[in-house]
Amino acid sequence: MANLLVRNVEIHHPRFIGFRKMAGLGPNPDNPAIHALRRKGMLGVYYDFNRGGQDFIVKGRLDDLSDTRLVPSLSRDSAVQAFVDGPVLQRAHNVLTETPQLIARARYYNTDKIDFDNLSFGLTPTDAMFFAEIKANGQWPAAASLVPFGNIPISPAAGVLNYGQGLFEGMKAYRTENGGIALFRPLDNARRAQNGAKRLGLTPVQEEIFLDAVERVVLANERFIPPYGKGALYIRPLLIGSGGIMGVAPAPENTFIVFATPVGPYFKGGLTGISLKISDEHHRAPAGGIGNVKGIGNYAPGMVPAQEAKALGFAELIYLDAQKHTYLEEAGAANIFVVMNGELYTPALSGTILPGITRDSVIELAKARGYRVHDKQRLSRELLASAEAVFVTGTAAVIAPVTSITDRGNKIIFNDGRIHPIVSDLHLELTGIQEGRIADPFGWVHALKA
Repeated sequence: MANLLVRNVEIHHPRFIGFRKMAGLGPNPDNPAIHALRRKGMLGVYYDFNRGGQDFIVKGRLDDLSDTRLVPSLSRDSAVQAFVDGPVLQRAHNVLTETPQLIARARYYNTDKIDFDNLSFGLTPTDAMFFAEIKANGQWPAAASLVPFGNIPISPAAGVLNYGQGLFEGMKAYRTENGGIALFRPLDNARRAQNGAKRLGLTPVQEEIFLDAVERVVLANERFIPPYGKGALYIRPLLIGSGGIMGVAPAPENTFIVFATPVGPYFKGGLTGISLKISDEHHRAPAGGIGNVKGIGNYAPGMVPAQEAKALGFAELIYLDAQKHTYLEEAGAANIFVVMNGELYTPALSGTILPGITRDSVIELAKARGYRVHDKQRLSRELLASAEAVFVTGTAAVIAPVTSITDRGNKIIFNDGRIHPIVSDLHLELTGIQEGRIADPFGWVHALKA
Protein backbone atom coordinates (compact mmCIF):
# COMPACT_ATOMS: atom_id res chain seq x y z
CA MET A 1 0.00 0.00 0.00
CA ALA A 2 3.00 2.29 -0.33
CA ASN A 3 1.42 4.22 -3.17
CA LEU A 4 -1.71 5.06 -1.20
CA LEU A 5 -1.53 8.46 0.46
CA VAL A 6 -4.26 10.25 2.36
CA ARG A 7 -3.73 13.92 1.58
CA ASN A 8 -6.52 15.61 3.49
CA VAL A 9 -9.87 15.06 5.13
CA GLU A 10 -12.77 17.40 4.43
CA ILE A 11 -15.53 17.87 6.99
CA HIS A 12 -19.13 17.58 5.77
CA HIS A 13 -22.13 18.25 7.97
CA PRO A 14 -25.31 20.24 7.27
CA ARG A 15 -24.71 22.59 10.23
CA PHE A 16 -20.98 22.99 10.06
CA ILE A 17 -20.04 22.68 6.40
CA GLY A 18 -17.78 25.52 5.42
CA PHE A 19 -17.65 26.84 8.99
CA ARG A 20 -14.12 28.20 8.85
CA LYS A 21 -14.32 29.13 5.19
CA MET A 22 -17.28 31.43 5.89
CA ALA A 23 -15.41 32.91 8.82
CA GLY A 24 -12.41 33.59 6.60
CA LEU A 25 -10.19 31.28 8.66
CA GLY A 26 -7.71 28.63 7.53
CA PRO A 27 -7.19 25.02 8.65
CA ASN A 28 -6.81 24.64 12.39
CA PRO A 29 -6.69 21.51 14.58
CA ASP A 30 -8.73 23.46 17.15
CA ASN A 31 -11.55 24.02 14.65
CA PRO A 32 -14.74 24.21 16.78
CA ALA A 33 -16.74 22.53 14.00
CA ILE A 34 -14.55 19.44 14.27
CA HIS A 35 -14.90 19.24 18.04
CA ALA A 36 -18.66 19.68 17.82
CA LEU A 37 -18.92 16.89 15.31
CA ARG A 38 -16.77 14.64 17.44
CA ARG A 39 -18.99 15.24 20.46
CA LYS A 40 -22.07 14.34 18.43
CA GLY A 41 -20.38 11.25 16.97
CA MET A 42 -21.13 12.55 13.46
CA LEU A 43 -17.72 13.04 11.92
CA GLY A 44 -18.69 12.82 8.25
CA VAL A 45 -15.71 13.19 5.94
CA TYR A 46 -14.32 13.03 2.44
CA TYR A 47 -10.91 11.35 2.32
CA ASP A 48 -9.03 12.73 -0.65
CA PHE A 49 -6.21 10.35 -1.53
CA ASN A 50 -3.95 9.30 -4.34
CA ARG A 51 -3.29 5.82 -5.66
CA GLY A 52 -0.94 5.34 -8.58
CA GLY A 53 -1.50 8.79 -10.03
CA GLN A 54 -5.33 8.76 -9.92
CA ASP A 55 -7.17 10.94 -7.41
CA PHE A 56 -10.14 9.56 -5.50
CA ILE A 57 -12.51 10.65 -2.80
CA VAL A 58 -13.84 8.17 -0.26
CA LYS A 59 -17.25 9.27 0.98
CA GLY A 60 -18.09 8.01 4.45
CA ARG A 61 -17.85 8.50 8.20
CA LEU A 62 -15.04 7.61 10.52
CA ASP A 63 -17.52 6.19 13.03
CA ASP A 64 -19.63 4.21 10.52
CA LEU A 65 -18.14 2.41 7.50
CA SER A 66 -21.42 0.84 6.35
CA ASP A 67 -21.91 3.48 3.67
CA THR A 68 -18.28 4.16 2.79
CA ARG A 69 -17.71 4.32 -0.97
CA LEU A 70 -15.12 5.49 -3.46
CA VAL A 71 -15.55 7.86 -6.39
CA PRO A 72 -12.98 9.53 -8.66
CA SER A 73 -11.94 12.98 -7.52
CA LEU A 74 -13.36 15.44 -10.04
CA SER A 75 -11.46 18.50 -8.94
CA ARG A 76 -8.26 18.75 -6.99
CA ASP A 77 -9.23 22.28 -5.99
CA SER A 78 -12.66 21.45 -4.57
CA ALA A 79 -11.57 20.55 -1.03
CA VAL A 80 -11.77 24.04 0.47
CA GLN A 81 -13.76 23.35 3.62
CA ALA A 82 -12.11 22.55 6.99
CA PHE A 83 -9.24 20.06 7.27
CA VAL A 84 -8.71 17.99 10.33
CA ASP A 85 -5.62 17.47 12.46
CA GLY A 86 -2.99 14.74 12.22
CA PRO A 87 -4.69 12.00 14.33
CA VAL A 88 -7.87 12.10 12.23
CA LEU A 89 -5.82 12.15 9.05
CA GLN A 90 -4.02 9.03 10.28
CA ARG A 91 -7.37 7.43 11.10
CA ALA A 92 -8.54 8.09 7.53
CA HIS A 93 -5.37 6.48 6.21
CA ASN A 94 -5.95 3.43 8.42
CA VAL A 95 -9.56 3.14 7.25
CA LEU A 96 -8.44 3.10 3.63
CA THR A 97 -5.67 0.59 4.08
CA GLU A 98 -7.89 -1.70 6.15
CA THR A 99 -10.94 -1.68 3.84
CA PRO A 100 -10.37 -4.17 0.99
CA GLN A 101 -13.40 -3.12 -1.05
CA LEU A 102 -12.07 0.43 -1.26
CA ILE A 103 -8.66 -0.75 -2.41
CA ALA A 104 -10.29 -3.02 -4.99
CA ARG A 105 -12.39 -0.10 -6.16
CA ALA A 106 -9.29 2.06 -6.54
CA ARG A 107 -7.62 -0.71 -8.51
CA TYR A 108 -10.70 -0.91 -10.75
CA TYR A 109 -10.56 2.79 -11.56
CA ASN A 110 -6.83 2.67 -12.17
CA THR A 111 -6.32 -0.50 -14.14
CA ASP A 112 -9.63 -1.49 -15.71
CA LYS A 113 -8.94 -1.54 -19.44
CA ILE A 114 -11.32 -0.13 -22.03
CA ASP A 115 -11.48 -2.26 -25.15
CA PHE A 116 -11.09 0.56 -27.67
CA ASP A 117 -10.79 -1.94 -30.53
CA ASN A 118 -14.35 -3.19 -30.09
CA LEU A 119 -16.33 -0.09 -29.20
CA SER A 120 -19.73 0.39 -30.79
CA PHE A 121 -22.18 3.29 -30.55
CA GLY A 122 -23.29 2.29 -27.06
CA LEU A 123 -23.17 3.47 -23.46
CA THR A 124 -20.00 2.97 -21.45
CA PRO A 125 -20.37 4.66 -18.03
CA THR A 126 -17.60 7.21 -17.51
CA ASP A 127 -16.25 8.99 -14.43
CA ALA A 128 -17.93 12.38 -14.40
CA MET A 129 -20.81 14.43 -15.70
CA PHE A 130 -21.95 18.05 -15.44
CA PHE A 131 -25.14 18.73 -13.51
CA ALA A 132 -26.87 22.06 -12.84
CA GLU A 133 -30.42 22.93 -11.75
CA ILE A 134 -32.19 26.30 -11.76
CA LYS A 135 -35.64 27.77 -11.51
CA ALA A 136 -37.16 28.31 -14.94
CA ASN A 137 -35.96 31.59 -16.49
CA GLY A 138 -33.26 31.85 -13.85
CA GLN A 139 -29.54 32.29 -14.36
CA TRP A 140 -27.40 29.24 -15.07
CA PRO A 141 -24.45 29.08 -12.64
CA ALA A 142 -21.13 30.00 -14.19
CA ALA A 143 -19.31 27.21 -12.36
CA ALA A 144 -21.60 24.34 -11.42
CA SER A 145 -19.88 21.25 -10.08
CA LEU A 146 -19.05 18.06 -11.87
CA VAL A 147 -20.52 14.99 -10.21
CA PRO A 148 -19.83 11.27 -10.65
CA PHE A 149 -21.74 9.78 -13.57
CA GLY A 150 -24.91 8.14 -12.32
CA ASN A 151 -28.67 8.32 -11.93
CA ILE A 152 -30.40 11.57 -11.04
CA PRO A 153 -33.39 12.23 -8.76
CA ILE A 154 -36.41 13.57 -10.61
CA SER A 155 -40.07 14.21 -9.82
CA PRO A 156 -42.56 11.80 -11.44
CA ALA A 157 -44.47 14.95 -12.40
CA ALA A 158 -41.47 16.43 -14.25
CA GLY A 159 -42.30 18.24 -17.45
CA VAL A 160 -39.83 16.11 -19.39
CA LEU A 161 -41.45 12.84 -18.24
CA ASN A 162 -45.05 13.90 -18.76
CA TYR A 163 -44.90 16.27 -21.71
CA GLY A 164 -41.56 15.62 -23.39
CA GLN A 165 -40.13 19.03 -22.50
CA GLY A 166 -36.50 18.39 -23.30
CA LEU A 167 -33.80 18.54 -25.91
CA PHE A 168 -30.32 17.16 -26.43
CA GLU A 169 -27.25 17.75 -28.54
CA GLY A 170 -24.71 15.31 -29.96
CA MET A 171 -21.05 16.11 -30.44
CA LYS A 172 -17.63 14.45 -30.25
CA ALA A 173 -14.20 14.99 -28.78
CA TYR A 174 -11.42 13.49 -30.89
CA ARG A 175 -7.92 12.37 -30.10
CA THR A 176 -5.89 14.07 -32.82
CA GLU A 177 -2.98 12.62 -34.75
CA ASN A 178 -0.45 14.43 -32.54
CA GLY A 179 -2.11 13.21 -29.33
CA GLY A 180 -4.14 16.35 -28.62
CA ILE A 181 -7.87 16.61 -27.88
CA ALA A 182 -10.24 18.58 -30.09
CA LEU A 183 -13.95 19.41 -30.30
CA PHE A 184 -15.71 20.12 -33.59
CA ARG A 185 -17.80 23.33 -33.82
CA PRO A 186 -19.04 23.19 -30.20
CA LEU A 187 -20.46 26.72 -30.24
CA ASP A 188 -22.76 25.74 -33.10
CA ASN A 189 -24.21 23.05 -30.86
CA ALA A 190 -24.64 25.65 -28.13
CA ARG A 191 -26.49 28.01 -30.47
CA ARG A 192 -28.74 25.27 -31.81
CA ALA A 193 -29.57 24.22 -28.24
CA GLN A 194 -30.47 27.83 -27.40
CA ASN A 195 -32.91 27.98 -30.33
CA GLY A 196 -34.44 24.69 -29.27
CA ALA A 197 -34.77 25.84 -25.68
CA LYS A 198 -36.75 28.91 -26.73
CA ARG A 199 -39.10 26.75 -28.82
CA LEU A 200 -39.69 24.29 -25.97
CA GLY A 201 -40.08 26.78 -23.12
CA LEU A 202 -36.74 25.94 -21.49
CA THR A 203 -34.15 28.34 -20.12
CA PRO A 204 -31.40 28.69 -22.77
CA VAL A 205 -27.85 27.93 -21.63
CA GLN A 206 -25.38 30.70 -22.45
CA GLU A 207 -22.73 29.73 -24.98
CA GLU A 208 -19.82 30.21 -22.58
CA ILE A 209 -21.47 28.05 -19.88
CA PHE A 210 -22.36 25.36 -22.42
CA LEU A 211 -18.79 25.28 -23.73
CA ASP A 212 -17.25 25.29 -20.25
CA ALA A 213 -19.45 22.36 -19.19
CA VAL A 214 -18.52 20.36 -22.29
CA GLU A 215 -14.80 21.07 -21.85
CA ARG A 216 -14.82 20.08 -18.20
CA VAL A 217 -16.63 16.82 -18.88
CA VAL A 218 -14.20 15.94 -21.67
CA LEU A 219 -11.13 16.62 -19.53
CA ALA A 220 -12.57 14.82 -16.49
CA ASN A 221 -13.15 11.76 -18.70
CA GLU A 222 -9.96 12.03 -20.72
CA ARG A 223 -9.01 8.42 -20.04
CA PHE A 224 -12.10 7.33 -21.99
CA ILE A 225 -11.14 9.13 -25.20
CA PRO A 226 -10.16 6.45 -27.74
CA PRO A 227 -6.70 6.61 -29.29
CA TYR A 228 -6.34 8.38 -32.61
CA GLY A 229 -8.26 6.57 -35.34
CA LYS A 230 -10.22 4.30 -32.98
CA GLY A 231 -13.28 6.41 -32.34
CA ALA A 232 -14.21 9.42 -30.24
CA LEU A 233 -15.72 10.52 -26.96
CA TYR A 234 -19.39 11.14 -27.76
CA ILE A 235 -20.78 14.04 -25.71
CA ARG A 236 -24.46 14.38 -24.86
CA PRO A 237 -25.62 17.77 -23.51
CA LEU A 238 -29.18 17.39 -22.20
CA LEU A 239 -31.58 20.19 -21.21
CA ILE A 240 -34.85 19.14 -19.57
CA GLY A 241 -37.87 20.49 -17.76
CA SER A 242 -37.19 18.70 -14.47
CA GLY A 243 -39.65 20.43 -12.15
CA GLY A 244 -42.98 18.83 -11.32
CA ILE A 245 -46.08 20.26 -13.00
CA MET A 246 -49.57 18.94 -13.72
CA GLY A 247 -50.86 21.51 -16.18
CA VAL A 248 -49.57 21.56 -19.75
CA ALA A 249 -47.07 24.37 -19.23
CA PRO A 250 -43.30 24.82 -18.95
CA ALA A 251 -41.80 23.09 -15.92
CA PRO A 252 -40.88 25.35 -12.96
CA GLU A 253 -37.31 24.00 -12.79
CA ASN A 254 -34.80 23.16 -15.53
CA THR A 255 -31.79 20.85 -15.41
CA PHE A 256 -28.74 20.95 -17.66
CA ILE A 257 -26.62 17.79 -17.86
CA VAL A 258 -23.58 16.90 -19.94
CA PHE A 259 -22.35 13.32 -19.98
CA ALA A 260 -20.07 11.40 -22.31
CA THR A 261 -19.28 7.90 -23.51
CA PRO A 262 -16.57 6.45 -25.76
CA VAL A 263 -17.76 5.24 -29.17
CA GLY A 264 -16.00 3.38 -31.94
CA PRO A 265 -15.70 4.46 -35.57
CA TYR A 266 -18.98 4.21 -37.48
CA PHE A 267 -17.28 2.35 -40.33
CA LYS A 268 -14.87 -0.28 -39.06
CA GLY A 269 -12.37 -1.37 -41.70
CA GLY A 270 -13.08 1.47 -44.12
CA LEU A 271 -15.95 3.41 -45.68
CA THR A 272 -18.87 1.20 -46.76
CA GLY A 273 -22.24 1.92 -48.34
CA ILE A 274 -25.67 1.50 -46.76
CA SER A 275 -29.12 0.73 -48.17
CA LEU A 276 -32.18 2.84 -47.33
CA LYS A 277 -35.94 2.59 -47.90
CA ILE A 278 -38.40 5.44 -48.44
CA SER A 279 -41.31 5.36 -46.00
CA ASP A 280 -44.82 6.20 -47.17
CA GLU A 281 -46.41 5.19 -43.87
CA HIS A 282 -44.48 7.27 -41.36
CA HIS A 283 -43.34 10.87 -41.17
CA ARG A 284 -40.71 12.50 -39.02
CA ALA A 285 -42.16 15.96 -38.41
CA PRO A 286 -45.14 18.02 -39.61
CA ALA A 287 -44.99 21.63 -40.73
CA GLY A 288 -45.16 23.94 -37.74
CA GLY A 289 -43.86 21.27 -35.37
CA ILE A 290 -40.41 20.89 -33.84
CA GLY A 291 -38.59 19.13 -36.67
CA ASN A 292 -36.02 21.93 -36.79
CA VAL A 293 -34.94 21.52 -33.15
CA LYS A 294 -33.37 18.53 -31.42
CA GLY A 295 -36.36 17.90 -29.19
CA ILE A 296 -36.48 14.50 -27.53
CA GLY A 297 -40.02 13.94 -28.81
CA ASN A 298 -38.75 13.76 -32.38
CA TYR A 299 -36.94 10.47 -31.85
CA ALA A 300 -39.24 7.94 -30.17
CA PRO A 301 -41.74 7.84 -33.09
CA GLY A 302 -38.96 6.68 -35.41
CA MET A 303 -37.77 3.78 -33.26
CA VAL A 304 -40.29 1.11 -34.32
CA PRO A 305 -40.22 2.07 -38.03
CA ALA A 306 -36.41 1.90 -37.93
CA GLN A 307 -36.54 -1.55 -36.32
CA GLU A 308 -38.93 -2.73 -39.01
CA ALA A 309 -36.65 -1.36 -41.73
CA LYS A 310 -33.61 -3.09 -40.23
CA ALA A 311 -35.52 -6.38 -40.11
CA LEU A 312 -35.93 -6.06 -43.89
CA GLY A 313 -32.21 -5.44 -44.39
CA PHE A 314 -32.18 -1.64 -44.59
CA ALA A 315 -29.99 0.61 -42.46
CA GLU A 316 -32.71 3.27 -42.03
CA LEU A 317 -35.76 4.92 -43.53
CA ILE A 318 -35.97 8.07 -45.60
CA TYR A 319 -38.84 10.24 -44.46
CA LEU A 320 -40.91 12.36 -46.85
CA ASP A 321 -42.79 15.58 -46.12
CA ALA A 322 -45.99 15.03 -44.14
CA GLN A 323 -48.20 17.11 -46.44
CA LYS A 324 -47.65 15.90 -50.01
CA HIS A 325 -45.62 12.74 -49.33
CA THR A 326 -43.35 13.73 -52.20
CA TYR A 327 -40.30 15.60 -50.94
CA LEU A 328 -37.22 14.11 -49.30
CA GLU A 329 -36.62 15.33 -45.75
CA GLU A 330 -34.31 13.23 -43.55
CA ALA A 331 -32.88 9.72 -43.40
CA GLY A 332 -33.61 8.60 -39.85
CA ALA A 333 -31.79 11.22 -37.77
CA ALA A 334 -29.46 12.28 -40.60
CA ASN A 335 -29.55 14.91 -43.34
CA ILE A 336 -29.55 13.70 -46.93
CA PHE A 337 -27.51 14.80 -49.98
CA VAL A 338 -27.94 13.89 -53.65
CA VAL A 339 -25.19 14.18 -56.29
CA MET A 340 -26.32 14.93 -59.85
CA ASN A 341 -24.11 16.03 -62.74
CA GLY A 342 -21.25 16.64 -60.32
CA GLU A 343 -23.32 19.04 -58.20
CA LEU A 344 -24.68 18.58 -54.68
CA TYR A 345 -28.33 18.91 -53.67
CA THR A 346 -29.76 18.84 -50.16
CA PRO A 347 -33.31 19.68 -49.02
CA ALA A 348 -33.90 23.27 -47.95
CA LEU A 349 -34.32 23.93 -44.22
CA SER A 350 -38.07 24.40 -44.37
CA GLY A 351 -38.77 24.18 -40.62
CA THR A 352 -39.30 20.42 -40.58
CA ILE A 353 -35.64 19.50 -41.06
CA LEU A 354 -32.93 19.69 -38.40
CA PRO A 355 -30.15 22.16 -39.32
CA GLY A 356 -27.36 19.63 -38.95
CA ILE A 357 -23.90 20.92 -38.09
CA THR A 358 -22.31 18.21 -40.22
CA ARG A 359 -24.72 19.17 -43.02
CA ASP A 360 -23.55 22.77 -42.87
CA SER A 361 -19.91 21.65 -42.75
CA VAL A 362 -20.34 19.53 -45.89
CA ILE A 363 -21.95 22.46 -47.71
CA GLU A 364 -19.10 24.81 -46.81
CA LEU A 365 -16.43 22.22 -47.56
CA ALA A 366 -17.96 21.30 -50.93
CA LYS A 367 -18.19 24.95 -51.96
CA ALA A 368 -14.57 25.51 -50.95
CA ARG A 369 -13.57 22.58 -53.15
CA GLY A 370 -15.37 24.11 -56.13
CA TYR A 371 -18.59 22.09 -56.15
CA ARG A 372 -21.87 23.82 -56.78
CA VAL A 373 -24.29 23.21 -53.89
CA HIS A 374 -28.08 23.62 -54.08
CA ASP A 375 -29.60 23.93 -50.61
CA LYS A 376 -32.52 26.32 -51.11
CA GLN A 377 -35.12 24.07 -52.69
CA ARG A 378 -37.13 20.96 -51.94
CA LEU A 379 -36.08 17.67 -53.52
CA SER A 380 -38.65 15.33 -55.01
CA ARG A 381 -38.29 11.57 -54.58
CA GLU A 382 -38.42 11.35 -58.37
CA LEU A 383 -34.95 12.95 -58.59
CA LEU A 384 -33.36 9.83 -57.17
CA ALA A 385 -33.74 8.00 -60.48
CA SER A 386 -31.26 10.50 -62.03
CA ALA A 387 -28.81 10.63 -59.11
CA GLU A 388 -25.17 9.70 -59.45
CA ALA A 389 -24.79 9.26 -55.69
CA VAL A 390 -26.58 9.77 -52.39
CA PHE A 391 -25.10 10.20 -48.91
CA VAL A 392 -26.31 11.15 -45.45
CA THR A 393 -24.61 13.25 -42.78
CA GLY A 394 -24.67 13.36 -38.99
CA THR A 395 -22.53 13.34 -35.87
CA ALA A 396 -22.33 9.55 -35.61
CA ALA A 397 -21.24 8.64 -39.15
CA VAL A 398 -20.07 12.09 -40.31
CA ILE A 399 -20.72 11.05 -43.93
CA ALA A 400 -22.35 7.71 -44.82
CA PRO A 401 -22.51 6.71 -48.52
CA VAL A 402 -25.84 5.30 -49.73
CA THR A 403 -25.42 2.63 -52.41
CA SER A 404 -29.13 1.89 -52.92
CA ILE A 405 -32.60 3.21 -52.07
CA THR A 406 -35.81 1.21 -52.36
CA ASP A 407 -38.84 3.32 -53.28
CA ARG A 408 -42.27 1.68 -53.64
CA GLY A 409 -40.67 -1.65 -54.32
CA ASN A 410 -38.17 -0.31 -56.87
CA LYS A 411 -34.51 -0.60 -55.90
CA ILE A 412 -32.37 2.26 -57.21
CA ILE A 413 -28.63 1.50 -57.24
CA PHE A 414 -26.16 4.38 -57.40
CA ASN A 415 -22.79 4.28 -59.17
CA ASP A 416 -23.12 0.50 -59.67
CA GLY A 417 -23.06 0.02 -55.92
CA ARG A 418 -19.65 1.65 -55.52
CA ILE A 419 -18.86 4.67 -53.36
CA HIS A 420 -18.77 7.79 -55.52
CA PRO A 421 -15.44 9.68 -55.56
CA ILE A 422 -17.10 12.94 -54.48
CA VAL A 423 -18.51 11.21 -51.39
CA SER A 424 -15.26 9.51 -50.41
CA ASP A 425 -13.27 12.72 -50.96
CA LEU A 426 -15.61 14.79 -48.77
CA HIS A 427 -15.55 12.12 -46.06
CA LEU A 428 -11.76 11.93 -46.11
CA GLU A 429 -11.33 15.69 -45.89
CA LEU A 430 -13.97 16.36 -43.25
CA THR A 431 -12.78 13.57 -40.93
CA GLY A 432 -9.22 14.70 -41.58
CA ILE A 433 -10.07 18.18 -40.31
CA GLN A 434 -11.88 16.77 -37.25
CA GLU A 435 -9.00 14.48 -36.31
CA GLY A 436 -6.20 16.94 -37.05
CA ARG A 437 -4.74 15.19 -40.12
CA ILE A 438 -5.67 18.10 -42.38
CA ALA A 439 -5.35 21.83 -41.71
CA ASP A 440 -8.60 23.54 -40.72
CA PRO A 441 -9.13 26.63 -42.92
CA PHE A 442 -12.66 27.21 -41.53
CA GLY A 443 -11.89 27.62 -37.82
CA TRP A 444 -14.11 24.68 -36.92
CA VAL A 445 -11.75 22.80 -34.61
CA HIS A 446 -11.70 23.79 -30.94
CA ALA A 447 -8.51 22.47 -29.37
CA LEU A 448 -8.61 21.44 -25.69
CA LYS A 449 -5.10 20.01 -25.62
CA ALA A 450 -2.53 20.60 -28.34
